Amino acid sequence: MVIFILIASNAFFGLRYLAAAKELESAQIVASSQRYNERAINFMKMFIKRVIKSDKEVDFETRLQLENAVRQLNDPQILLVWQNFVNSQNEIDAQKNVKDLLEVLVEKVYIK
Repeated sequence: MVIFILIASNAFFGLRYLAAAKELESAQIVASSQRYNERAINFMKMFIKRVIKSDKEVDFETRLQLENAVRQLNDPQILLVWQNFVNSQNEIDAQKNVKDLLEVLVEKVYIK
């Protein structure tokens, strides 16, 4: 009888552990997407404020901050579109690349 109770309690706690582990994994995924969203939105805010709304040429320090913010997103697609923008040859290309960059950023923000 005691052995049966021990086996039953082990099974019960084992199932509880598995449920808790699954819940933890789900919470970690949500937290990760929230961190990504926060970084993406902060980058968009900085980009809009310091590049799009700016009436003067973007200085080196701002470019460096933007580059670091893009790299922190750790997203190859966003990095590629960013590099296209940075390497724009003229204003028309830059405008097209800005639109592409903002479109990709907005698409990458996870809404749940």
